[in-house]
Amino acid sequence: MNVGIVCYASVGGSGVVATELASALAARGHDVHVLSSETPFRLREGPNLTFHRVDTPAYPLFREPQYVLSLATRIVQVCRERQLDIVHAHYAIPHAAAAYLARNILLDSAHPVPGIITTLHGTDITIVGSDPSYRETVAYCIDRSDAVTAVSRSLRDDTYRALGVHQTIEVIPNFLDCERHRRRDVGDLRARLLQGADRLVVHMSNFRPVKRIEAVVEIFRRIREQVSARLLLVGEGPDVRIAEEGLHAAGLIADAEFLGPQLDIVSILSAGDLFLLPSSQESFGLAALEAMACEVPVVASAVGGVPEVITSGKTGFLHAPDDLQGMAESGIRLLTDPALHRAVAAAGRATVTRRFCTSVVVPQYEACYERVRPAAWRVGADA
Repeated sequence: MNVGIVCYASVGGSGVVATELASALAARGHDVHVLSSETPFRLREGPNLTFHRVDTPAYPLFREPQYVLSLATRIVQVCRERQLDIVHAHYAIPHAAAAYLARNILLDSAHPVPGIITTLHGTDITIVGSDPSYRETVAYCIDRSDAVTAVSRSLRDDTYRALGVHQTIEVIPNFLDCERHRRRDVGDLRARLLQGADRLVVHMSNFRPVKRIEAVVEIFRRIREQVSARLLLVGEGPDVRIAEEGLHAAGLIADAEFLGPQLDIVSILSAGDLFLLPSSQESFGLAALEAMACEVPVVASAVGGVPEVITSGKTGFLHAPDDLQGMAESGIRLLTDPALHRAVAAAGRATVTRRFCTSVVVPQYEACYERVRPAAWRVGADA
């Protein structure tokens, strides 16, 4: 099939999953076209995979760039040039709206119309999409998609509850290339990062308020009271400064390292001993999945879709978001009990390989595409 994937270029989960899906589909022989404002962070162009930049000019008349209009226009152009079978919009705002607008433009021009699939990733529903300023438009565009998927049962249920949509939402979880996401021997890197400490604690995110960076610092502070450990902070975002200030206040800034965005996250995770994810909300928890794939036990908040990924006490440890002491105690147990650490690490890896590998999940998207494609193209032909 000819597939267009519309996504954000940022290091957030929706952009990562969209680009991983694009790469996997291209490897399976599909012709894939990625549309975004800039090259997505993890996109690896190659055979069957093309990137199409969306340029949004700035005019003095407008108070802000009109991205949804330029995106819709670019979708139309690529559909006409490449005869797309599917346009797959990742993150409802504004991608579902742009795809809906593009489809109507194509219908009016009697051009074959691709199927429109919208994948919901989390904050596009739980925070932004449920805002009264957006709710009705977001719900309308979701309902007008030919198919809708969500990355967890929790997010599916949140969408029905928050937006009152009528469209059937299929749950297709996030996934990883399990051959690439596996623990490696990175002894030299680990030694450099340890700087004489015994253990490495890792947090990786887009450093937004929902990730509760202040909780990461506080949990690490409590762990540090009993374990010689260093904290690795991977990623970027508005709350990086909160981490810096918190570590300074706790006298732990010398025991932490800010690594910024990393393309080779597998090496970083392979050096780690514990992953912290004390978020206030996670529709899935892709970062936790990446850690589990690399045999790094996860201590996380029991929120959203995380319990669908982690079985507490077996493949990781889950706690109420406000139970920072419980998270710290679970972290200390994992860092001081080698047998427990090995068991949880192995169980986490086994869960990933059984349920969340490319070979398991991508065929579910392909089946969705096949269901949508024939009807969508007939609509265009009838028009």
